[in-house]
Amino acid sequence: MAHVHSSTALAETVSWYCAMFLALMLVLSYCDSTESEYTIEMIGKDMMMNKPCDEIYVVREGDTLQTIGEKCGDPFIVEENPHIHDPDDVFPGLVIKITPFLNR
Repeated sequence: MAHVHSSTALAETVSWYCAMFLALMLVLSYCDSTESEYTIEMIGKDMMMNKPCDEIYVVREGDTLQTIGEKCGDPFIVEENPHIHDPDDVFPGLVIKITPFLNR
């Protein structure tokens, strides 16, 4: 049986602990960066979805006054746009004025 010097055994033990610590730090840093990237991505999407519309809005395919009002925060689109005679006759390319409810 080979006799292991005590300093060699100590060095092996310290190396093993250092390797385990390094592996743990690597795993924790990966989890943290993934969570941070996900959080940043979700905040960015949320900000874009809650972004108020511009003052001038051009109606797109599939838009209705109700969906535009909900998206832009303006429940009084018809009152602000006298050129809209029939609220059901909204078509792509129609230009409307948006005044978000918060700005009133």
